[in-house]
Amino acid sequence: MAAMDREMILADFQACTGIENIDEAITLLEQNNWDLVAAINGIIPQENGIVQSEFVASEPSQDPLYGPAGQPSSSSSTSSAFCPIIPSRPIVERQPRMLNFRVEYRDRNVEVVVEDTNTVGAIKQILENELQIPVPQMQLKGWKSTDINDSTVLRSLHLPKNNSLYVLTPDMAQPGADGPATSQSSALQESLNENFMLIITHREAQRDYSLNFPGTRTVQEVKRNIFDLTNIHVRHQIWEGWPASAEDDSVTLAAAGLSYPCHRLIVSKRPSPTQTREQSEECTDVHMVSDSEGDDFEDATEFGVDDGELFGMISSGSKKSPMMPDDAENEGDALLQFTAEFSSRYGDCHPVFFIGSLEAAFQEAFYGKARDRKLLAIYLHHDDSVLTNVFCSQLLCAESIVSYLSQNFITWAWDVTREANRARFLSMCTRHFGSVVAQTIRTHKTDQFPLLLIIMGKRSSNEVLNVIQGNTTVDDLMMRLMNAMEIFAAQQQEDIRDEDEREARERVKREQDEAYRVSLEADRAKREAQEREIAEQVRQEQIRKEQEEEREAIRLSLEQSLPPEPREESSELVSKLRIRTPRGEFFERRFLAANGLQVVFDYVASKGFPKDEYKLLSTFPRRDVSQFDPTETLLEVKLYPQETLFLEAKE
Repeated sequence: MAAMDREMILADFQACTGIENIDEAITLLEQNNWDLVAAINGIIPQENGIVQSEFVASEPSQDPLYGPAGQPSSSSSTSSAFCPIIPSRPIVERQPRMLNFRVEYRDRNVEVVVEDTNTVGAIKQILENELQIPVPQMQLKGWKSTDINDSTVLRSLHLPKNNSLYVLTPDMAQPGADGPATSQSSALQESLNENFMLIITHREAQRDYSLNFPGTRTVQEVKRNIFDLTNIHVRHQIWEGWPASAEDDSVTLAAAGLSYPCHRLIVSKRPSPTQTREQSEECTDVHMVSDSEGDDFEDATEFGVDDGELFGMISSGSKKSPMMPDDAENEGDALLQFTAEFSSRYGDCHPVFFIGSLEAAFQEAFYGKARDRKLLAIYLHHDDSVLTNVFCSQLLCAESIVSYLSQNFITWAWDVTREANRARFLSMCTRHFGSVVAQTIRTHKTDQFPLLLIIMGKRSSNEVLNVIQGNTTVDDLMMRLMNAMEIFAAQQQEDIRDEDEREARERVKREQDEAYRVSLEADRAKREAQEREIAEQVRQEQIRKEQEEEREAIRLSLEQSLPPEPREESSELVSKLRIRTPRGEFFERRFLAANGLQVVFDYVASKGFPKDEYKLLSTFPRRDVSQFDPTETLLEVKLYPQETLFLEAKE
């Protein structure tokens, strides 16, 4: 269902039932799936339970009645079923609904689900168990109505399915409550529960509206309500009196800095380009209507434009600034001018045009990751077409179209009004899409413009899914965009699968390469360790050989330096020494008793047992002969006439 249809149903429902709270009315309509007759029967049932299809007024009203299209209704009868009806029996009891409450207390959030037959006190009882706060010290805030106590039944509040509340405990100490930030937050929470009186002056109608809004209502919701009252669309509203903090339409009234309890605002309608023309320019063959008639016609037409916007732009087109310079060379600069001129003509609510070359737009739309790709929408503008003004102001700038394009498309624009720019685009079109598409665009007549080309990128080429001409409607345009998105979504899912499979293969290959690299590194490290070990063994062997050679040289040198062994029958005193090695072997030699101990040490060293490695010990008594003075004689140390010694390795 279109948004405009729902707004009309909502207005009729409020007129018939007298329910002024918009949220309450929307909730009741949603319960009946936006079936107006069923919703009215649920609130104001007739004797037979059905709203009649015709209503006969008992007497003519002095004020004209207006139907959904804004046309005056007959004073005697009307074919509309959406007229005030007097209830003739009590309201039919509805089945209980389940309501969801998200309750905030300090840094905690509690989810509460209850039937709408329960009371506010029942919610407090649940919160008492969850938050450990006594019910008498608990204040439950965030209700859109002010006259609420613990015995209030939830059904009587006409609440939506999902609700947000918060708990205040002014009688309980709060940690850190003395700081200014906490005081400001508490003040804001109190403001959310206050009602603001907005006195809004409709400048063109010279009429004041006094409206009550809760502090939880946003600026955007206020503007939509004013649209219902004045028939001035939100994007055409010009406001005076909003504080600077209310520039963001999502800001609540409590946080907007409004004067409390009453704040004055002025609203007027944004003038159309034709209304700025000089009053002396008149068309004799076009019926000109008054301001009030023009407003009625705006609401009654399919696109919501007045006669001046539809026909006057043709005569004033020559006075406009061009959308693009002649023979634009730099596409980025040309699109900057296009965007600025488009905004000046049709307002800031328009698609976000990509600034850059067509090739750059392709890169942005088609050549990223599959999940990030989008369709490409190419808007071709033509100032000489009678459809351009309607298409731009009422279709391309429609909030639903702008939102859908922004979420799902990269939008690129070009102006083909001038022949040089047209020829350049056809050249780009031939290069990127082929001559068939270029010829199709070339054959379009001026009055068929503007065109919106929907392009989908494929692996090897770019495919034109649709060429939308200017003679379409918002619903048809949205339907064709959504159809294109369905085709693109199917292709995108296939691309995502292929990309995931390719990334999986590449990931496996990377893992295999990494494992192979780690294996090579391990083999190389092992080989290097073996080489180092072999080199160390060679080095140690070389050192051992050198040491052995050195010891052998020393042994030979000592052996040669020993005095000759005396004979047994020598006339001099001879000492006979018997020496046992650590391996149990014995060797004997005779020495002169006058020889010093050094001669014995040299002899033992010549046999491979140097003094610095072995001790020379006597048995009885046990003595370490190697510790004696080497200059002492054998006779002096009592190693005469014979002695048995043994060698022992030093520790």
